[in-house]
Formats: sequence, structure tokens, C-alpha cells
Amino acid sequence: MPVGIITNVCAIFLGGIVGALGGQKMSTELKEGLNMTFGIASMAMGVYAIAPLKNLAAVIFAVIIGTGIGLLCHLGKLINRGAMAMQRLISRFVSAPDNFEQQAFERTMVTVIVLFCASGTGIYGTLTEGMNGDATILISKSILDFFAAVIFGANLGLVVSLIAIPQVIILTILFLIAHLIFPLTTPNMILDFKAVGGILMVASGFRIIEVKMFPTADMIPMMIVIMPISWFWMQVVMPLL
Repeated sequence: MPVGIITNVCAIFLGGIVGALGGQKMSTELKEGLNMTFGIASMAMGVYAIAPLKNLAAVIFAVIIGTGIGLLCHLGKLINRGAMAMQRLISRFVSAPDNFEQQAFERTMVTVIVLFCASGTGIYGTLTEGMNGDATILISKSILDFFAAVIFGANLGLVVSLIAIPQVIILTILFLIAHLIFPLTTPNMILDFKAVGGILMVASGFRIIEVKMFPTADMIPMMIVIMPISWFWMQVVMPLL
């Protein structure tokens, strides 16, 4: 049972409801302070994941090559287009709140959909749980997502809870794919995979606090290329050193 996915989906669903019902009482100062906390928490999770890496050179290669692939394929733009398609579908059933212009509502909805359905941390956490059953990353992310959903729910209303529907579909598909990949991996490959995911979480933390807007969506392919690169490094390069 994908405990992490269920926890994450429930956190967003309930957070959206809590925000819609009582989030208006939250001050701007509190919201900004929580946002900064989200950033540093993401970085802490990233450092925790990076620490046990096995092959630093392979990880660096994967970060560079994977990000290059994402940028060349304009993956970030493709993800935003997918989020816009989801937003248009949702907007057919839910109108913008009275205090929101329709265009501003649509832009914010796209941001929220990307954050909850296609974030690097969510994808990394789901793949990790699918490969070895470790739900730690997704459960930790759920804590952040709950409060983020409360904040967005206070601004957008109950529509934030509806994002849990496409999220559970996307994460379940990734979970099943990872479950099939795991038998082909080794413990050292998993450690390098976690390290790459940790780097992505650190980059996400910098984006959250708006210090540096790393292209985190374009960096997602590095979680795919790390596996063959790590295997090649251990099987071919290391024996030559």
C-alpha cells in the first residue's frame, strides 16, 4: 500500500478544506513566515537525502546531463501546459472567488497544480516509495503540503482540495513504474538516486524562499539518468581507477 501517496493526497485535500473554511484569519505576516519555513524544511530534507550518496562524480554527471536534457526538451514548459489543461478543466466547474480576477485565479491555479502534482520532491518521494517502500520523503512533504494547501485554500477556496484528484492519479502511475524498475537496481544506485533527489529538494527550497529560481521542473530528468550513470560508473569506470 502506498502509504506516502495516501498521506500526501489526504494532506492536500484536508488542507484545502481547512484553508477555505478558516484560512482568511491568517495574517500576511504568518503566511510569509510559513513560506520561508517551507523553504528551509525542503533544504533540510535535501541535505538528509544527499548525505549517504555513494558516487559523487556520477551524481554530478547526472545533475548536469539530466538538467541539460530537461532544458533542451523544454520540460518545464510542457509541465506548465499540462497544468494549464488541468486548470481549464477544473475552471469549468469552479469559478474564481469574488476577491479574485479570473486571469489571476487561473495563473495561481496553474502554480498550485504544478506544486502539488509535478514538483520534484513529490516525484522523487513517489519513486523512492515505489522502489523500496520508504515513505519518509512523501510523509515529510505531506506536512509542508498541508500548510501550503491551507494558505492556497484561504485565497482560492475549496477548489484547492480538488487538485488531490489528478495528484493521486499521477503519483500512483509513478509509483507503479518505480515498482517495476526496482529489481534492476542495486543498493548503491538507490543511494545515488536519493542524492540526486536531495539536490532537487535543495533547489526547490531556494525557489520557495525566492533566493534563486532554479529550473526545478527542467531538472527532473536527472532522476532518470542517475540510474544508468551510477551503474556505468561502478561497473566500468571504478575498476579502471
